[in-house]
Formats: sequence, structure tokens, C-alpha cells
Amino acid sequence: MTVNTKSIDSTTQLRTPRPAQGNPRNGTRNLRDHTGRLSARVQAVPPSGIRRYFDIAATMEDVISLGIGEPDFVTPAPILQAGITSLQNGHTAYTSNAGMIELRAAITAKLAALHAAPAYDPEQEVLVTVGVSEAMYLIMQAILDPGDEVIVPQPCFVSYTAGVLLAGGTVVDIPTYAVDDFQVRPADIEAAITPRTKALLIGFPSNPTGAVMDRAGLLKLAQIAERHDLIVISDEIYDQLVYGNHRHVMFAALPGMKERTVHLGGMSKDYAMTGWRIGYALGPAELIGAMRKVHQYLIMSASTTGQEAALAALTNPAVDDYVAQMVASYDLRRRAIVQGLNEIGLDCFEPRGAFYAFPSVAKTGMDEHEFAERLLMEERVAVIPGSAFGKGGEGHVRCAYAASLENIEKALERMYRFMQRHG
Repeated sequence: MTVNTKSIDSTTQLRTPRPAQGNPRNGTRNLRDHTGRLSARVQAVPPSGIRRYFDIAATMEDVISLGIGEPDFVTPAPILQAGITSLQNGHTAYTSNAGMIELRAAITAKLAALHAAPAYDPEQEVLVTVGVSEAMYLIMQAILDPGDEVIVPQPCFVSYTAGVLLAGGTVVDIPTYAVDDFQVRPADIEAAITPRTKALLIGFPSNPTGAVMDRAGLLKLAQIAERHDLIVISDEIYDQLVYGNHRHVMFAALPGMKERTVHLGGMSKDYAMTGWRIGYALGPAELIGAMRKVHQYLIMSASTTGQEAALAALTNPAVDDYVAQMVASYDLRRRAIVQGLNEIGLDCFEPRGAFYAFPSVAKTGMDEHEFAERLLMEERVAVIPGSAFGKGGEGHVRCAYAASLENIEKALERMYRFMQRHG
């Protein structure tokens, strides 16, 4: 029998791994560097500017965190019980891709009661998602082609820019300023529109600033959207966390806006349900259908237990009392932290929503990064540099007052000492 040595050599070569690159002097071997294999869109997304400070604070003792953006309340008891009952009843299978129809109907009813929302078809115009972050990802994947532009007023929640970039879109960032209480200037939006502009992304009440926009301001944005045929993506996750005489305005409820608006909301903030991961999107059937298509392949369905808990949150009247108590507590903390920051020399406009204060650090002579790092190291208080949230955040820091009043007062005492040295 004749042996094909060429074939054997070739097969052996294919099956034998290449020697790993290493340091010949010490014999160590390094894994292959895969950086060059990463997609351009992933490399274009910057690392979260928030996570670094959490990681540092986690290694230190006696840190008071004003950095984390989630309620410090436990999920209200009726909601917890609904989740427990769901598990006890063995409801551990998938739901419909779009979410339980009972939950979708409850979402539309609640928004109508709270904000005079227009009528939505729960079958075709509502989608339950894994938090609002998934909903944001889905709408960007559904509408954007490479090069399409999305106007994003900033500073804003960190996922906004990332969501656009991961879908291959282009972010057109429009700074907002403390002199305007971080509200959007309609003229700046109009000036930024090009033939490639497909959508306007807004989020009020705002993370990180706590800013809100009144009905008159939102109507001006609506007119721009209609004039230029834009989709409006409106993140209203903090819709019930508003204070003073402000009343939240649902963008899709404005005249003519339902048919061009994708409303994003969820359970995390209003109901202290961050870990349950239930969000939702409402909008035109074609857009929600496209989002549902991506959702089917990416997720299948949101947590069944979370959905049944969310249904209780929206339909059990007792939950409304819990929400009112949480809002009252946040308002007390809001007034305490804003007054305290202004008294110690960190000028802070009055936030009217969410649970964030956004003071200027200009009087220290430091930029926001140096201020945050030194405050953490010297006084064990964690805040987030405003520029982590985009343009307009420079020279500011985000202070979350989703912390106990006692901890807020302790943090202010430490910040006062810091300002005595550096203010």
C-alpha cells in the first residue's frame, strides 16, 4: 500500500496548534490578543464612566455612596407577595414573547389613569421587555441603518449613546446647561437636523440631572418632530417621581405624537423593582412589531415571576400608597441635599424629578474627575463625574439622593469639610 505522506503531513499540520506567543527568556506563554477581532461598533462604545467609581469604592471601608441610581427601598409588600405566589403556583414557564396580555393591558390602563395616555392596542402596540435598557436597545436595532443619526440631548443616561452606536447609528449630541435648568433648547435641536436624522431621543425626568420639561417646552419639540418627520423615543422611567408643582407630561399624549413616539417605561424606579427587570415599550404597531422580532430572538420573554409581580404593582390599589410614601421621602431628601449643597458652595439648581442632584464643582477649581476622586479618597463620599453622562456634564457631579436621610446628612458633613479645604 502506498502511503500519501503529503496528506499525513498536511493533516498533522492542521491538527497541531501553533505555538503560543511568549517570552523566550522566562518560558511564559501569553494567550492570543483578540483585540483586532472586535467589531468597530463595540470598540466605539466607551467603558461606563460610572462603574470605575463603584469599583474603587467597593475596596474601601466607611464609604457613603451618592453614586448608585436605584431606590434604597425594598419592593412594596403586595408586589413581593405576588412574585412569591407566582413561584409557589409553579408559574415558571415562558409567557408570550410580547409579555402577558393581562400585563400589557394593565400598562395601558395605568398610563391612561396617570397621564391621560392615548389608547393603545395591548396586542399590537405594547411590548414587555427586560428592563427599559432592553427596550432602548430594541428600538435602536429596529430603526437604525449605518449612518442614521439620532439626536441625543446630553448629559443623559449612559445607555443612550451606547444603544445608538451598537445599532450602527451616529449620535448627534446636543449639550444642555445649568443656566437653562438642563432643559432642551428647541432651536438647538432644529439646527442639528440633517437629511440623515431619523430620531430624537429624550429622557425626562432626567438621569443624571433631575431636570424636567414642562408641557410648553415639549410641545415645541413635538412641532419639530412633526415638521421634520422624526421618530421620538421618550424614556419616561421616572414618570411618577416628580416634585413640587410639576406634573409629568407623557410625550405620546401630546397632540399628534402617538403615531411617531415610542414610549419607554418600566417598574424599576417608581415601584423599587430594579432587580425584577421589567420594562415596556408602547408605540405604533409597525415599530413595536419590529422590536418584538428582535426581542424574540434575543430574549424570548421577560421573567414570568417579574411580570406577575409587575401586574400586581399596576393593579393592586394598596401599591399606590407605597409609591406615594416613597415619593414623599425622596422629596424630603431632595430638599435636604439641594439646600445642603448650595450652603457648602456647590451651586445646584433645583431638580424636579428622578432622584439626582447635579451640582457644579467650579468653585473648587477642580474638574469633575479630580473632584470625585479626591472626595472619595479624602472623605469617603462617592459621587459620579458629570461628564460620564456626556456633553453638558462637564464641571458637575451627580449625587443620587436614593439614600437614607441620615446618610445624606453625613455625606454633606464630609463634603463640607472637603469644601473647607478646597472650596
